[in-house]
Amino acid sequence: MIDRRILAHFDYILLLLVLPLVALSLFLINELDSVLFAKQIKYISLGCGLMVVLFFVPFRKLNGIIVALYIVCLMLLILVHFIGTQKLGAQRWINIPFTSFSIQPSEIIKTFLMLLLASYIARNPPPKGGYGIKEFCIISSFILVPFMIILKEPDLGTAMVILLTGFGTLFLVGVNKKIWISLGLIMLILAPVAYVANPLKDYQKKRITDFVSENYPYQVNQALIAVGASGLVGKSKEEATQSQLKFLPYANTDFIFAYFVERFGLLGAFGLLTLFFCIIVHILSLGFTYGKDYFLRVVTGYIAILIFLYVGINICMVIGLAPVVGIPLPLMSYGGTSFITFITLFTILENVLAFRFVFEYNATPSKRGPLAQLVRALGS
Repeated sequence: MIDRRILAHFDYILLLLVLPLVALSLFLINELDSVLFAKQIKYISLGCGLMVVLFFVPFRKLNGIIVALYIVCLMLLILVHFIGTQKLGAQRWINIPFTSFSIQPSEIIKTFLMLLLASYIARNPPPKGGYGIKEFCIISSFILVPFMIILKEPDLGTAMVILLTGFGTLFLVGVNKKIWISLGLIMLILAPVAYVANPLKDYQKKRITDFVSENYPYQVNQALIAVGASGLVGKSKEEATQSQLKFLPYANTDFIFAYFVERFGLLGAFGLLTLFFCIIVHILSLGFTYGKDYFLRVVTGYIAILIFLYVGINICMVIGLAPVVGIPLPLMSYGGTSFITFITLFTILENVLAFRFVFEYNATPSKRGPLAQLVRALGS
């Protein structure tokens, strides 16, 4: 029997908002490539199986294990530099021995960074005026260490996403405003130094140069043609020539938004953006609703910012408003790593929500001793 309190706290709205994205993804991928469609079904099945297992993991109580897994992820990131598989000039993957599969530690670290931030902040909540410099430096180190390692792969896109998501979450949780002002001034001073030091790789500099000069790469030009010719309501599959005739590269992965607009037009694009907007706002609202639950506040803030960055960067990249980087469209682009990462994050969020009654009980002052409280909590 499932405790009725779990069903009462489960967020069904999030589930209803996410399912249309998965359905749209399968629909588009099936139109583009039936073989990839079959593989995506396997990824989704794996994600659903993982959901069932992760949903019952007591994440709030795994402080030591979370720290250990975070350290393991850091070790995997370092290991990438020695035995990583190189693709497109970057080492980001580690082949799993005796199998045809590989893992991307830079994707895995996103989940464990969120859990580490949630665990630490829940045990050390910010004071009324926000975190001071000491706590800020400690928490910042959790973010900066994986950022620096991933930056060396090189994977500037993922590194910046981790940096912005981590510090964006800190901003939502609460940090003294004097610290943010000081950081802003330091960045302004160091910007010319970074320009002179020239830390970017050649291909990264080319992406930025092409973006600034509006000398768009081939895939962006084809994406703009697909978007521009879609009209108000889009085209049928047979008339979607940019994708069906293979003019549009990566139509099922990083540039799936261009194919979506080609099929469903301006109204479809507006509807899709509205759906993502509703997901972000709904997740953020959960964090503000349960303001005293800092574990939940970190999880909701982290996921909402991550989705916002992924969607914003991907769409801006497709329509030529940002340099081309390997950022997929959440839950829509083909691929197992990104899909399972977001499914894992959503499952953790549902877990933290569904088992809130344990937090609420423990957060209630009681005259009983800690042992008696623990026994009663386990018994419930």
